[in-house]
Amino acid sequence: MIIEKNDEITLSEENGRVFIAITNSGYNLKKFDELTRKHTRLKVSNFLALKKAVENKSHDPIEIGSWIESMQLEISADKMEALLTIYESETYIQENLAEIHTNIQKLLLEQRITYGHKPIDLLTVKTGKTYIVAKGLPPQRGEDAKVIYLDQAEKKPVIKEDGNTDFFDMNFIVEIKEGSWLGEKIPPHKGTDGINIFGEAVPAELGEDTPLKYDTNSAYEVEEEGKTVLRSKTKGIIGEVNGVLSVQKHLVIDGDVGIETGNLTFDGSIRVKGTIMAGYSVIASGDISIEGKEGVHAAELIKSTEGDVFIKGGIFGRGVTNVEAYKNIYMKHANACTLEAKENIHIGYYTLSSTIAANQIVLDERKGKIIGGKTIAVHSITAAYSGNSMERKTELIVQGIDRKILKENAKEKAEEMMKLQEESTKLNVQISQFQQLKNAMTVQQIAVFEQTKQKYNQIQLKIKEIDTEIQRILKTLRQPNDHYIQITKEASAGTIIQIGHKYSVLSSPTNGKFKIENGELNV
Repeated sequence: MIIEKNDEITLSEENGRVFIAITNSGYNLKKFDELTRKHTRLKVSNFLALKKAVENKSHDPIEIGSWIESMQLEISADKMEALLTIYESETYIQENLAEIHTNIQKLLLEQRITYGHKPIDLLTVKTGKTYIVAKGLPPQRGEDAKVIYLDQAEKKPVIKEDGNTDFFDMNFIVEIKEGSWLGEKIPPHKGTDGINIFGEAVPAELGEDTPLKYDTNSAYEVEEEGKTVLRSKTKGIIGEVNGVLSVQKHLVIDGDVGIETGNLTFDGSIRVKGTIMAGYSVIASGDISIEGKEGVHAAELIKSTEGDVFIKGGIFGRGVTNVEAYKNIYMKHANACTLEAKENIHIGYYTLSSTIAANQIVLDERKGKIIGGKTIAVHSITAAYSGNSMERKTELIVQGIDRKILKENAKEKAEEMMKLQEESTKLNVQISQFQQLKNAMTVQQIAVFEQTKQKYNQIQLKIKEIDTEIQRILKTLRQPNDHYIQITKEASAGTIIQIGHKYSVLSSPTNGKFKIENGELNV
């Protein structure tokens, strides 16, 4: 087939191969470039041969490339799109609209593309540009599983008004019975199938499943009305350990902790409906709630090793009461006592002659008073008043954090935890080997087996402790680097304001938000 023939060249095609013969010595590559714009189906694949033919004015046909199809159809890998490219010139397309349209339909039919045909405007088609001529209907993924849990007590202090009497109250503990509903999961749904361009069904994905997270020792799953329901195996209080829902042991003392009960140490949560008598102690791994309205008078120690402490009536410590919480402390007032929490301390009305230490220390912004003693926080202290009109020495100290040291601590603890995990894995293998021989073990082997299990459990507890401490450090690092002391009403003369290493002793009453600005304390 002759593509182009004139006084200068002959451009021909044979079996899809394109040849050029030069018949005029004045022909050059610039003229050939003009020719390619006219014949858009010409694809030069051997430029060196073309250059040589032009330079040598070759009269013999030289192969320089190929004559591509009028149009090409490409099918996406997922069979959801058909992409068409037309290589004819725009002039040719517009002069042969019916032919081009028929060829497109023929091409689709040959490829058995039956669904989702999309017409294209041939009057605006650009040569060599790709257009979508068929598009499938994509499948719709099903709804994800939905998981809900029984709400835990919101440990948020609230100041209420009851006639003429203010009191500090909280919904601190949620008690549940055996078989109680703890949560449920609605399973993921199947989605809506799609259709590809060949008319074939495209299966929809099932929605994402989400497991119920719970302690298998204290809860179980049961299928009810198409849902997976989580129920309690025992009575206790709802809690959470490392993000896993659990029902924790719960000890209720209907009266006071004193002569009749002795000192209490309990692996779980303790609720005391009365008070803790002078000289007595309560230590628990879970939350401790002391609900007597008269408060606690001169108790020796109240300590939660893993949870929070709530004292509804406050403390009259007489200089001997210590309260420690692994998480938070909440109380009405603190008088002559020592409080220490790894997270925050919330006090309703006042602290008097007390030593208090926590991450954040918060008193009521309308009425809360800090009078005397030493109040030490990592991030912030908030109250309405500090000191008194007698200029009593009242130390307010915000230490701030050293991020570099905290990061190093987290790294060291992570390395320690990895080593323990490796040791734990080895012990677990040993335990599995022992269990296979359980019925044939000697007395000595049984003793070794029990020692191995004990060591494994001890390491697991240590791993849990380290992981909790790492999470605490990371939480601290995520907090904004904004350390301050805020006294909303009046900080009396005699109040010591200290942030980091900068401090000032107030000589006259003031108020405001005290912090470091431009390297100096803004007092």
